[in-house]
Amino acid sequence: MTRRARTARPKGSAYITPEGYERYRAELAHLWQVERPKVTQGVADAAAEGDRSENAEYIYGKKKLREIDRRIRFLSTRLDELKVVENGERSEATKVFFGAWVRVEDEEGNEKVYRIVGPDEHDMDPRYVSMDGPLGRALLGKRLDDEVLVRRPKGDIDVVIVEIGYEPLD
Repeated sequence: MTRRARTARPKGSAYITPEGYERYRAELAHLWQVERPKVTQGVADAAAEGDRSENAEYIYGKKKLREIDRRIRFLSTRLDELKVVENGERSEATKVFFGAWVRVEDEEGNEKVYRIVGPDEHDMDPRYVSMDGPLGRALLGKRLDDEVLVRRPKGDIDVVIVEIGYEPLD
């Protein structure tokens, strides 16, 4: 009996911003239309050279093709599972929802700006935090001027929400 390896899925919520969804969709299209045909051609060319057992280009190409196919399967499945959250026109930015940009001030008076995003896209920008992470969970649902206790593995911090927006904050 053959076991199939499964690609790890991000744990947590299946929400994503339109930008994150587009990034996944563009990566899938690139893999299908550019990378896979290029690697497939390289494997075919290497196979035509003869003995495949000692042909490093053939062996590497086959490995690369498996990696591309694994990523294509993951992206295809994940795109079907995700729910794109549009923020639309929010006239009143007084509460933190998914996709919000939030400026917080810590106990020393330092300000930082974060955007609450899904677990699939927190790596797109250093200011992006996952809604499933400690900071994201603490900020969701809070209002302007709320003091928020963020429980983190490296120690708790208190922050105050000083600005909320649904367009990037400077």
